[in-house]
Amino acid sequence: MARKKQKKEKSFFPFIKWFWILFGSGVVFVALIFLLASWGVFGEMPTFEHLENPDTNLATEIISSDGETLGKFYLDDNRTPVAFENLPKNLVDALVATEDARYYDHSGIDARGTIRAFAYLGTKGGASTISQQLSKQLFTVERNVGIVKRVIQKAKEWVIAIRLEKQYTKEEIVAMYLNIYDFGYAADGIRSASRIYFGKEPSELKIEESAVLVGMLKNSSLFNPIRRPERVLNRRNTVLGQMAKYGYISEQEKDSLQNLEMDLNFSPESHREGLATYFRMYAQRWLNGWVKENPKPDGEKYNIYLDGLKIYTTIDSRMQKNAEEAVEEHMKNLQAEFFHQNTPKRNPTAPFLDITKGAIDTIMRSAMRRSARWRSMSRQGKSEEEIKKSFHEKIEMTVFDWNSDSYEKDTVMTPMDSIRYYKTFLRTAMMSMEPQTGHVKAWVGGIDYKHFQYDNVIQGARQAGSTFKPFVYAAAIDQLRYSPCDSLPDNQYCIEPLKHGNMEAWCPKNSDGKYSGKNLTLKNALANSVNTVTAQLIDKVGPRSVVAIAKNMGFSREILEVPSIALGTIDFNVYEMVGAYGTFANQGVYVKPIMVTRIEDKNGTVLYEYTPETKDVLSKDVAYAMVNLMEGVTQGGSGTRLRHTFAKEQTVYKDIITGYPYQLANPIAGKTGTTQNQSDGWFMGMVPNLVTGVWVGGDDRSIHFKSLLYGQGASMALPIWALYMKKNYENDELGVSKEAFEEPEELSINVDCTKILQDLQEDLDTEDDLDDLDF
Repeated sequence: MARKKQKKEKSFFPFIKWFWILFGSGVVFVALIFLLASWGVFGEMPTFEHLENPDTNLATEIISSDGETLGKFYLDDNRTPVAFENLPKNLVDALVATEDARYYDHSGIDARGTIRAFAYLGTKGGASTISQQLSKQLFTVERNVGIVKRVIQKAKEWVIAIRLEKQYTKEEIVAMYLNIYDFGYAADGIRSASRIYFGKEPSELKIEESAVLVGMLKNSSLFNPIRRPERVLNRRNTVLGQMAKYGYISEQEKDSLQNLEMDLNFSPESHREGLATYFRMYAQRWLNGWVKENPKPDGEKYNIYLDGLKIYTTIDSRMQKNAEEAVEEHMKNLQAEFFHQNTPKRNPTAPFLDITKGAIDTIMRSAMRRSARWRSMSRQGKSEEEIKKSFHEKIEMTVFDWNSDSYEKDTVMTPMDSIRYYKTFLRTAMMSMEPQTGHVKAWVGGIDYKHFQYDNVIQGARQAGSTFKPFVYAAAIDQLRYSPCDSLPDNQYCIEPLKHGNMEAWCPKNSDGKYSGKNLTLKNALANSVNTVTAQLIDKVGPRSVVAIAKNMGFSREILEVPSIALGTIDFNVYEMVGAYGTFANQGVYVKPIMVTRIEDKNGTVLYEYTPETKDVLSKDVAYAMVNLMEGVTQGGSGTRLRHTFAKEQTVYKDIITGYPYQLANPIAGKTGTTQNQSDGWFMGMVPNLVTGVWVGGDDRSIHFKSLLYGQGASMALPIWALYMKKNYENDELGVSKEAFEEPEELSINVDCTKILQDLQEDLDTEDDLDDLDF
């Protein structure tokens, strides 16, 4: 019996022996796999330096002067990292509760979770820790590989996870993981995800919002809140359940939060959408020039799409929003009136006026050849005949439409018809600047960047009309010591041939073709844009003097030294005009407009800081006299509508001329401008600490209102300025001035015309004699 028992025990010994041999071999084999993985046998492993600086593409961020993100430049990764201290506690709690409950108790590998995953073959949850998930995101991103490669990849993940835990704090690992994850819709990282899905910064996320984003970490494509809201809602509630399970929220809070609807504020971040689109595209061009001239220390060029630069700008996001809303409000109404006046019955050549069919055909052919479609097909090697034919074939397209909720509509038309369709829309440009610093506060280059990408602030240039007259007056006051109270007659005035370089006599007419015959003060003449008085002034000082002053005020393009420039025959853009007018508001000192104040790299190292460019152009008293002159425009001239609420009969169309409830009572200096045939409407408006220019017109000069009633600068451009300023004044934090312009301590130029009037009353015999002088 004893022998049988001994024999039986001996028969089991080989099995026990082989079990331990196999078990030991398995342990050694697994250990060897991890050892080989750490040595890089299965592929290159990240170095210490690589762990310190993992390869992640970072978007360049455009930051407003009030600290808001205006937009980003990126190719594939719209990523801006967020430090752990700027993450809300509820987000971190949701992450840990859902993805790695023992996160703070392990060193990269969760042993209990791993054993459970092996024992139940993953049916009761995986074993990946947050550190492992980060290592997978950063360094081991191969997908759909075989079992052998998957085991090797898992080993590499574990090794990297342990190294990450040694290298970083738990808080840093959480921040890195949330910053690296792709949430879809160009929402790379938690900051982009928070802004795109909820329209807010991560620090502002509510518990239920954090739960949505943490739920997406399982699979952002599968749990996409835009395409699969019900699935995401269920996933969010699972996350809230996990938070309650581990004591981060109470059961009562969980029940309450799970009953909430998923309140998204989907705000895609696109180069063509959002706030300050035209300015952002200007900044992109400016940056491309800057990186060419300013390489990295190693000689390599900065990449504005990948290197995570921070671009600090002068734009104030609140004022920018006010500007865009003012443009939208007025241009929508103005366009409705333009369409009303340009029906096929009222204008068979709409939107063109007063030109022949041949001229229209020339405009259309030119537009066709300049189009993106023509350039694209040319690059493809298409013949000119093929390209032209394609412009007359109907296709599906999405076009701009003021009457649609999204300002877009789907339609079918030929590309040639779409060119003509887009020419029916009036264009605009607006820029606002602080004259003392040159800081540009708002920049609107058009009505909709997605469909009208030409930036009329700085790319476009149109005739300035009467907005150029102040430079003529400035030359006269500066050189001849005229004052706003001096007077000149409103009679037909001709400048003889060969004088000041003109080849024939120049005899400008007033806009209404009439002459009052009265003596007009300079203040009254400028307020009412009297051409005859301006002609006399440029004759007295000479065009060269006017051009010299204009050049010193920032106009860089060539200006012909001929008398006709007095009436604004030269093309300028809004950028130049605002900078020049800033000289008047800044006591005669020109400050070049500035948009970018500082550039930092991703580590906060300052790469660029701007240096103001200034020039003394006018004395303080001359500048103040000019401001006083232009205050007359809003006190009794073409800008008077800023002061009153006035309304006549209304039509079925919202009347943009009658009914202007602005009621601005503070000191305002300004100048309207209207060019020939009402092709361009301008308004330049100033208060002591803000100068703003607005232009409105068609894509071609033949696209304009027929009458001066609607086509003048006071009707087309001034309302945008007024709406913008009213919005600014509603926010006291903006600090836009309502005070009077600062008067120099020793003013040598008389600006008080009331005293002259009193003296004249004593000298003149009859009241009728006073009619010869118009104040």
